[in-house]
Amino acid sequence: KKPSLGIALIPIVCVFTFLMLALLKYEIDIQIPLIAASVIAAFISSVVLKNKWEDIERGMISSITNAMQAILIACLIGLIIGSWIAGGIVPSLIYYGLKIISPRFFLVSCLLVCSIVGVSTGSSWTTAGTLGVAMVGIGISIGIPPAVTAGCVVSGAVFGDKMSPFSDTTNLAPAVAGTTLFAHIRHMVYTTGVSYIIALIAYFLLNFRFISSSKGSNKNIVNVSSALKDNFTISPLLLLPVLFMFLMIYFKLPAIPGLIASILFGVICSVAVQGDSIVQIGTYLSYGYTMESSNQMLNDLLSKGGLQNMMWTVSLILCSLVFGGIMHQSGMLQTIAEAILKMAKKNSSLICATGFTAFFVNLICGEQYLSLLITGNMYADEYKKRDLAPQNLSRTLEDFGTISSSLIPWTTCAVAISSYLGVSTISYLPYAFFNLVNPLVAIIFAITGFTIRKIEDVSPEDIIW
Repeated sequence: KKPSLGIALIPIVCVFTFLMLALLKYEIDIQIPLIAASVIAAFISSVVLKNKWEDIERGMISSITNAMQAILIACLIGLIIGSWIAGGIVPSLIYYGLKIISPRFFLVSCLLVCSIVGVSTGSSWTTAGTLGVAMVGIGISIGIPPAVTAGCVVSGAVFGDKMSPFSDTTNLAPAVAGTTLFAHIRHMVYTTGVSYIIALIAYFLLNFRFISSSKGSNKNIVNVSSALKDNFTISPLLLLPVLFMFLMIYFKLPAIPGLIASILFGVICSVAVQGDSIVQIGTYLSYGYTMESSNQMLNDLLSKGGLQNMMWTVSLILCSLVFGGIMHQSGMLQTIAEAILKMAKKNSSLICATGFTAFFVNLICGEQYLSLLITGNMYADEYKKRDLAPQNLSRTLEDFGTISSSLIPWTTCAVAISSYLGVSTISYLPYAFFNLVNPLVAIIFAITGFTIRKIEDVSPEDIIW
């Protein structure tokens, strides 16, 4: 039975209400509101829409299956963080970063470096879980709040992920829309490039706010450097695993084997350089590294990682995917999207509707892959009917779907990144300038028609319908 719009909106209203109460009033973990909303959605699907339980269950399992690689990567990066801290890799990054990076241009340097690593690895998660952790530590040492640095890390990491030919989302968006990978990337340059320049200028200006405090941070830098040397063996050789990450990309090593090799590097450094025992290594990999020094800032920053510490993140990802799976399988999500499409009479409103749908699916399903897949399949035919090139669709999917995934607290991406950086999504959100600006730039381009291509404006080789 096809759900009406009123029926389809009931679980949406419930999940928003429950999540807002959990976040703003009761301060409880948001897994419980998601579970409660999933029960309501399943009840409506079963009792009102007369769907079989087997179909509802299949929807939940299918949703989880689509994100299983992301879940595995989240667990592996937890192991990387634990082993890289224990092995002295992250401490060495912080130590040498404090010597090289100027406080005056820290945020600009952070954005550029994270962008380069993001493009090279094709993963915002890997960038945040390795280099991002070090950048937050450097920022704290020179007087920049962790939320500001985390927002900058997210901006650079997501930019790199969005523009990298190695990224899953960058390959998925054109595949769904019906265009080629490099045609998609070329078309994204317009909206993404303008957004990146705006973000770069914003971080440059924001950095001036912290110059006065950073001038008095020399003592803090000395204390942090001294604490790092007292607790770890610091060596330029410990930066080699970072170089390996770039080699991994150059030789096109798959993500999961590459992450496992990175964990192995951390274990080797921990045993051979830091002198840890096998028992200690097992503890670090399971429960994360625990820093115990006279510097409380370092203790808070470097006490993290480990497989078990990622289980809260994994549980939230699963709860979010279950709700999204029920909404998709029951047809309630499709009904809402069809209602949106009826209002999109002009090409500009179609593109905006596509973007808001991608954001909406992220909001409900909590998974950027589903955001791209569902939205792309939903609107592809309409773009054909209106003689719009598929690059417009693929770019919009990324400008809203990929971009927003790290800004919604219960999405897989935001949960993972906030866990790695130790900064809540709500805290870093106001400083993730690139992510905030990009959708606005895309809307302006859609309204003005700037760079919106017709099918006859693009090469036939770039269309694979």
